[in-house]
Amino acid sequence: MTKGPIVYLTRKEVISACHRLHSPHLTDSENVEIYGKCNNFWGHGHNYTEVTVKGPMNLETGMVMNIAELKTYVKNVLMDQLDHKNLDKDVPYFENVVSTTENVAIFIFQELRKLIPNPDLLYEVKIYETDKNIVIYRGE
Repeated sequence: MTKGPIVYLTRKEVISACHRLHSPHLTDSENVEIYGKCNNFWGHGHNYTEVTVKGPMNLETGMVMNIAELKTYVKNVLMDQLDHKNLDKDVPYFENVVSTTENVAIFIFQELRKLIPNPDLLYEVKIYETDKNIVIYRGE
């Protein structure tokens, strides 16, 4: 493969998931104090996410990664594992991990690294929790 310039390729996917911010390491009153309305017993929902890969463009194919392959990896993690799920009850990872957006980004990043043949291409997971709140995780 002849390597070309470094290119960033982003796949945007909208998923809906609900969760409750509640740490088993804190008392109920501490959870309410720290997480406020996000500690609502019934939970609350968000629409999430972008995934970006970064790497040298293959000069023969003109691609960093085949977008169809990236779409499949993103589907396997976001749509199959998280979409229309209660993160705290349906995703084993969050049984003992508070489902903050930061931890959701880390989970997505780690799961994608398991699927992508060259995991070093994975650059970042960006989650738009709201129009004003965005979390970026780059594996650091």
